[in-house]
Amino acid sequence: MTSRELRRVLVVEDDPDIQAVADVALSWIGKLEVEVCGSAMDALEKAPVFRPDLILLDVMMPGMDGPQALAALREIPETRATPVVFMTARVQAHEVRRYKELGSLDVIAKPFEPQELAARLRQMWARFEAQAGR
Repeated sequence: MTSRELRRVLVVEDDPDIQAVADVALSWIGKLEVEVCGSAMDALEKAPVFRPDLILLDVMMPGMDGPQALAALREIPETRATPVVFMTARVQAHEVRRYKELGSLDVIAKPFEPQELAARLRQMWARFEAQAGR
C-alpha cells in the first residue's frame, strides 16, 4: 500500500512571530498548504473547514491550552482522527510522555529549526501512515 502524502497543516500558535516562522517554514520551504490560527477557538472553527492532514498545536496558549484544544478537536467529526503534533518548549521526558498519552503523535521542541520543520513533520506523518497500515 502507498501512504498518502502530507499536504495540509493547520498551525495553532498564539505568538505572531512563531506563527510567521512556522508559516514560512511549512509553506515556502516545505511546500505545504498551511492555515495559521492564533488561538484554540480559532482552530476549532477553521479545522473542520480546512480539513488538515495534520495539526501542529502549541501547548501553552491563553484561554484554552493545547491539551484542552486537542480534547475539543476530538469531539469534532472532521478532526476526530486527525493526527496532532504538540509544539512546546517543555520537552522533558515526562512531559513528552504525558503529551503522547493525551493523544499527540509526537512533540516538536520550541524553538524549532525552520529549515527542518517540514521534514520533521513529514517523518512523523510517514510513521503515522505506516502505523495505520496505509
